[in-house]
Amino acid sequence: MSTQDKVVVVGLGYVGLPLAVRAVQTGRRVAGYDVSGARVDALCAGHSYIEDISDELLDSCLATGRLRASTSPDVCAGFDVAVVTVPTPLADGAPDLSYVEAAAETLSRHLRPGALVVLESTSYPGTTEEVVGPILQAGSGLRPGLDFSLGYSPERIDPGNPTWRLENTPKIISGVDHHSLEQVRQFYDLLVCRTVAVPSPREAELAKLIENTFRHVNIALVNELAMFAADLGIDVWAAIDAASTKPFGYMPFTPGPGVGGHCLPIDPCYLSWSVRRTLGQSFRFVELANDVNDHMPDHVVRRVMLGLNRRRTALNGARVLLLGLSYKRNTGDARQAPGAVIAERLLSLGAEVHACDPHVREQQVSDGVTRVELTADEVRAAHAVILVTDHDCFDYDLITAHARYVFDTRNRMKGDNVEAL
Repeated sequence: MSTQDKVVVVGLGYVGLPLAVRAVQTGRRVAGYDVSGARVDALCAGHSYIEDISDELLDSCLATGRLRASTSPDVCAGFDVAVVTVPTPLADGAPDLSYVEAAAETLSRHLRPGALVVLESTSYPGTTEEVVGPILQAGSGLRPGLDFSLGYSPERIDPGNPTWRLENTPKIISGVDHHSLEQVRQFYDLLVCRTVAVPSPREAELAKLIENTFRHVNIALVNELAMFAADLGIDVWAAIDAASTKPFGYMPFTPGPGVGGHCLPIDPCYLSWSVRRTLGQSFRFVELANDVNDHMPDHVVRRVMLGLNRRRTALNGARVLLLGLSYKRNTGDARQAPGAVIAERLLSLGAEVHACDPHVREQQVSDGVTRVELTADEVRAAHAVILVTDHDCFDYDLITAHARYVFDTRNRMKGDNVEAL
């Protein structure tokens, strides 16, 4: 496998675009295929919609002539390596693999002997071999592991993380046979600092679900602790800080208004669904974590309602300012973000909701929510300010200086007018 190989990346989102850029940086010819015309138009114009990829970096990749993007499936023709990085959402609590299936069908029409296909999209154990492989074979007449190579390598992209990026994060790799594994290894060895091989795609698929379920369950633990601690009059944040001084046997997690993004609200459900479908048993940890984390936005609204009541103000008719609509600090990723749920709950209770998030695009703001800038006048006008996502760009001194009442879900502010989650 050489740097002259043509690489196709199917899906140019938070996972696919960084992968495409990194492949270009290592000398590969890359064709990006995405069904979103808006994404493709932006990329071709040199405009990145992902914080981790700057316009300057994108321009430098385009200037090499080795990066192109298209909404036409024909761009996949002649590929040597294809990587599938499409969404895997839930539909009525069950995995929706329609994007993965469509990607596999598209690639099958262009699959050639000796080519490599890698799935990076998160899914339940067995997806690569039981779903993707048969679709590729049916559309091409070629057999995985015999006529072409097939593998799975779960994405580990952490949007907005300046320390751990694609290239310096160890990459789990797998193949349906030994030759496939070696092809996957050769491809990623040029992209990342270290590859970690596992026996088969099923272990790799499970490893990804373990990573996200671990975070999901532990976040649910501290979220439930935060709810109990508030009723008991205990500062849960101080207790977590104290526990974090233990140098062994403990890893700190912090509470928040709920979980968001593509991973935590969805991926553990893939594992729970797979266990129930295959074994007929419930994965109780995941289901309990779902219940706790899904109800955190309701807890936030209840706490704000009680806080306003103590100030002799009804939530119905109150003006509430939400700070942060993305699910994560310093990113514009609003997928499954708890801020949208909080806004909907407040609106249903009669509140007038304003929101500020310079990272989130206008079209991602919920109907009925007024988009505003963070100013002293806007803060003063609010009966309650809720810090949902603690972006570094927010002026926290301005907020505490002018707010009547702040409900801080991230423990970012202090003051007599601030109540922490």
